[in-house]
Amino acid sequence: MRILVTGASGLLGVNLASEASREHEVTGQVNALPLQGAGFEQITGDLMEDGAVEQMLDQARPDWVIHCAALADVDACEKEPDLAKQVNTLLPGRIAKACAGRAKLVYISTDAVFDGIRGGYTEEDIPNPLSIYARTKLDGEEAVLKTDPAAIVARINIFGWSIFGKRSLAEWFFYNLQAGLPVKGFTDVFITTQLTTDLAGMLLAMLAGNLSGLYHVVGADCASKYDFALQIARRMGMDGSLVSPVSVDAYGLKAARSHNLCLDATKLSRVIHKPLPQLSTGLDRFFEQYARGYPQVLRKMVDNSMENLNPYAQGGSSGN
Repeated sequence: MRILVTGASGLLGVNLASEASREHEVTGQVNALPLQGAGFEQITGDLMEDGAVEQMLDQARPDWVIHCAALADVDACEKEPDLAKQVNTLLPGRIAKACAGRAKLVYISTDAVFDGIRGGYTEEDIPNPLSIYARTKLDGEEAVLKTDPAAIVARINIFGWSIFGKRSLAEWFFYNLQAGLPVKGFTDVFITTQLTTDLAGMLLAMLAGNLSGLYHVVGADCASKYDFALQIARRMGMDGSLVSPVSVDAYGLKAARSHNLCLDATKLSRVIHKPLPQLSTGLDRFFEQYARGYPQVLRKMVDNSMENLNPYAQGGSSGN
């Protein structure tokens, strides 16, 4: 199977492309951030430029396109709503149109499309996004499915190791706690997050099953961000007293955050006949990756000074 991954230098993109390349022919699209020793073919180019999407498809000739690229910084989207619309809404629609008759599409969306009043959301529940990021991602879902009803839309929440060591909430907790620095964890924000490599396995199973439509592709456990931080501290024998409980509403973030974004992924687990990844096992793998030097492998792929050249590498939600 030939798979094209957009945003291949982002948190999800690089992990997904690396996992998929073990069994499939993978090409990763990167914007201005070529990766060294990544283990998969790469196409460098700005998807926002005229004709770039079509040129990318001509070059890679994929069976599937997994569109991870997004402007995923929630507060940055509030500052630049026009850019957020271009990247998170209009670009996915253009990709869906370009893929018609050429490749099947997976659009990576986010749990943030819901207002978080109650949690436990299924695919049948009506979204109510609170931020510009969430609104543009929901509009991206609609643009994709309107153009290509056979596409997959995957709502996610992820953690894992990234090229720059600061693309996921787990990394932020880990490195601060490792340094003996205090951190704050939201007691009133709940997520069903999963490790990036676990998500990669779920997505590949969906491709193998030739699925289509909307799916919640998340982990099995609903946890607050405060509890998430405590689990990281306990797993690594760090000082849990460094984690302070705090309310998200008192934190002064620019964009509104939903309180309960726990999703129900029963629909997916029944279709692919696989259990949902447990948070505890995902954290075990997270630390196993650290122990074998995986974060250092990722960092060697690129010079850190080039980070700001890639403004829309990461898809979905990293739980930040």
